Amino acid sequence: MEENIMRQKPRPFTTTFFNAKELITSIIQGLCITAGVLFIYKYAVAEGFNENIVRTMVFSTLITANIFLTLINRSFYYSVITTLKYRNRLVPLIISVTIFIVAAMVYIEPLALFFGFEPLHSAQLFTCCSVGFLSVIWYEIVKLIKRMKLNKEK
Repeated sequence: MEENIMRQKPRPFTTTFFNAKELITSIIQGLCITAGVLFIYKYAVAEGFNENIVRTMVFSTLITANIFLTLINRSFYYSVITTLKYRNRLVPLIISVTIFIVAAMVYIEPLALFFGFEPLHSAQLFTCCSVGFLSVIWYEIVKLIKRMKLNKEK
């Protein structure tokens, strides 16, 4: 439970699980991730990478963005730095398992061949992780603005 939970107005009984504001937020986050993935695709093609490298870079960017999205969306109010302190044993486990499975799919040859992936060099992997991170970290600014507005109202 978050610290500010008692300061929030209760949801009316008539509201559904997802309200319009949350749905719009999710759609915008998805569009930003899509933009990041399309950027990586365009970049990889422009660099002349082969089809398997392009596929691997796009997939790696998508997975990275979703890992960061999981961390960022743990709270729609508090920063990711604050939410990293929340005790939840499953979050690090799920993220670790995800990274392990993706690494196996990319760097273990029979799996890589099956999925049409090719091992990435460190610069390629860094680029994918950076774009995945940047495509979702912008939401931290939105949360900061929310916190600043609430603090002004106090």
